[in-house]
Amino acid sequence: MFTPDDLMTGLPEEKRPEGKYAWTATVGEKGQIVIPKQAREIFGIKPGDVLLLLGDKDRGIAIPPKAQLDQMHQMLFGGPEE
Repeated sequence: MFTPDDLMTGLPEEKRPEGKYAWTATVGEKGQIVIPKQAREIFGIKPGDVLLLLGDKDRGIAIPPKAQLDQMHQMLFGGPEE
């Protein structure tokens, strides 16, 4: 079966687009997903972090970088998120 991981792992390293990644995650019985370790490391996601999920019926789900959530919070409320 072809997976999004195949998009990157099937390419030689020198042909992979810089800064572009693809991973898969399985949804558990309680609706939880595990973010792959490499993704957590690259994006600095730590246990307890709050992530914003954006959804579009046609385009799918996106999780913007935590820094963007911090910037939006500061813009809306005038200070860093606690």
